[in-house]
Amino acid sequence: MTQMYTEVWGYRDTILGSDLSAANVVGYDVEAVDGSIGKVDEATFDATAGYIVVDTGPWIFGKKVLLPAGVIKSADHNDEKVFVNRTKDEIKSAPEFDDSLTRDETYRGQLGSYYSRGGAGWRDWD
Repeated sequence: MTQMYTEVWGYRDTILGSDLSAANVVGYDVEAVDGSIGKVDEATFDATAGYIVVDTGPWIFGKKVLLPAGVIKSADHNDEKVFVNRTKDEIKSAPEFDDSLTRDETYRGQLGSYYSRGGAGWRDWD
């Protein structure tokens, strides 16, 4: 994976607080810029390979999507919500999730490329 894409896989220090355990956000609702997209089904907290898997339920016909940690804008632990800085369309148009490829460098490169350029259109962090 090239350096250009590695930043999209890292969590920002202020996102999850001091307890970086996967159970910390599993089950949380996930909010895109323009509305709810589902719930966190899985989370990893590797320093340069973090991501969440979101179960979209009926929104995308029960599919799951993998979101690199770098697209997470914030987490509200009181309301159990994770906010991502992408639109529903950007997430829906992302490369298809394949759980057998989460460690595959080519697959992660495709996702990293897509999300590091902002998907359908770049959005600032804030």
